[in-house]
Amino acid sequence: MGGFTEAVQERVRAARAALAAALEADDAYQVAVAQDELDDAVRIARAHGIDDDPGSEVGAGDGTGADGGTVTSTSER
Repeated sequence: MGGFTEAVQERVRAARAALAAALEADDAYQVAVAQDELDDAVRIARAHGIDDDPGSEVGAGDGTGADGGTVTSTSER
């Protein structure tokens, strides 16, 4: 695996972790920022044919979790 591929996959993992943390903290602004970063990271991965780590617990910018459930902040529940 090349350095670019590893860097993109790490960016996706970090963005997913940031989104999960923002959701846990119930911080709407950080959720929006983290979701934008995740969307961008996944877009780059897919544009280059890189596996965007679909086994992660938080969805890849499509609003769904790994089990297909909708990802929302606790303030939206």
